[in-house]
Amino acid sequence: MKSLDALRESHLTSIAAASSHDELEVARLAAFGRKSGEISQRLSQLGKMDPEQRREIAPRLNHIKNELQQAISAKKSEIEEREIEEQIGQEWTDITLPGRYRAEGTIHPVSQVTEEVIAIFADLGFEVAEGPQIESDWYNFDALNIPPEHPARQEHDTFFIQNSDSDTGQPNVLRTHTSPVQIRAMNAAKPPMRIIAPGRVYRCDYDQTHTPMFHQIEGLAIDTDISMAHLKWTLEEFCCAFFEVEKAELRFRASHFPFTEPSAEVDLRCSWEQGRLKVGEGSDWLEILGSGMVHPNVLKAGGIDPDNWQGFAFGIGIDRLAMLKYGIPDLRAFFESDIRWLRHYGFRPLDVPSLHGGLSR
Repeated sequence: MKSLDALRESHLTSIAAASSHDELEVARLAAFGRKSGEISQRLSQLGKMDPEQRREIAPRLNHIKNELQQAISAKKSEIEEREIEEQIGQEWTDITLPGRYRAEGTIHPVSQVTEEVIAIFADLGFEVAEGPQIESDWYNFDALNIPPEHPARQEHDTFFIQNSDSDTGQPNVLRTHTSPVQIRAMNAAKPPMRIIAPGRVYRCDYDQTHTPMFHQIEGLAIDTDISMAHLKWTLEEFCCAFFEVEKAELRFRASHFPFTEPSAEVDLRCSWEQGRLKVGEGSDWLEILGSGMVHPNVLKAGGIDPDNWQGFAFGIGIDRLAMLKYGIPDLRAFFESDIRWLRHYGFRPLDVPSLHGGLSR
């Protein structure tokens, strides 16, 4: 049997001679392998020795064990460092060569306009509220004073979901507007409140100005003394800021929406010259949104006493706003993922809309 000194020298020599990970592994197994490792076998024999012999051999054997393990670790680092240097030498790159072209991403007009609208209403004191895109029949229709016989509750106008609401047993729908967010906001907080609810909505419609999925932003303000005059001022301020003009003239036309009373559709004075929209001048009128005073039944559904509180609400199509402001002729192109269209109508990612810095820089 080898002496401990000869054993130590033999394994240190094998470790030092290793030039690859495979050779180093062979040297490691020769010393510490479970079945054939010489150091492992010597350590397993310590229990068979008499106490005096064990006290003499065990410290020396443990010292050799630690020394060999350190040598293996150092050799492994040396091999890895050499391999990295060889790899760097083989993968050398001429940094004087021109860089590869990388396409610059752009912000979609819908995202841009959403941020513009949020920036404007945030300056007017409105908070952003969100809600689920799959809504129960109650939130989407009943709570908004939409009767069962209303055409919007038919399958030709609304996407119904096969699974019913787990709490009420009522059918679920893909929300047809973001008005359900207003109900959820009223249930979650006490008035006074001012919120806007941007998001995706879904309806069974598809042509040049309609798609099955589109984007809306709806507003709600509730207080003790709110009137149609406050609604008119708010919308005028919004139109001036969004279209970046000093004056915007609005016309309110009496209309009917189940969730507001009185209700009004809002037209914007404009002119069309060579297919280009100019806001605040001319003799034409363009319908841009629907609005009105919140119906008492809607306030009750939101847990608010209509005898003490009142408010106004409005809804605007984000996609339609983008088409008007940036001259986009066809709504369907918004969702076709045409890179040429996105490069033409897209916005630079770092130009965040703000009132002081400009909305559409």
